[in-house]
Amino acid sequence: MNEEIAQLSRALGEHLASKGWMFSCAESCTGGLLAAAMTDIPGSSQWFDRGIVSYSNAAKEDLLDVHADTLERFGAVSEETAMEMAAGVLANAPLSHMAISTTGIAGPDGATPGKPVGMVCFGFATRAGQGVVTRAETRVFQGDRQAVRTAAVKFALSTALGFTPSS
Repeated sequence: MNEEIAQLSRALGEHLASKGWMFSCAESCTGGLLAAAMTDIPGSSQWFDRGIVSYSNAAKEDLLDVHADTLERFGAVSEETAMEMAAGVLANAPLSHMAISTTGIAGPDGATPGKPVGMVCFGFATRAGQGVVTRAETRVFQGDRQAVRTAAVKFALSTALGFTPSS
């Protein structure tokens, strides 16, 4: 594992443990790399609950409660879908307090107008009171398929470290 990813995973794990929180993720374009990075850290069972790889639209609907209308209107690679993925994993993981989702176009093909290769949408969700707070971000990463996926994991981890609402 990349040393920077290991450091970010360790830092996020320590942050989660300090709050007594559990973490889950829902991945599409990263194909389990985020979950692998988190569980590579010794002691991760104290703060890692589950990871779901939902590559197909059907999996996003079935496993994460992403609405068919969202997929039709905005596409699988969209901030709307990313937020529903993150909220959906929390809805199906009652022990988790924080979730990250990734959905994008890792390449080398698959680009469509307005959605270039390297575009990744991220969803971040945390429990707050009786509900869930979500937000999304989109980034376009350069490089080959592996470079895009690695950059996406780094971005997801570093952004999650700064996303902690007041709950």
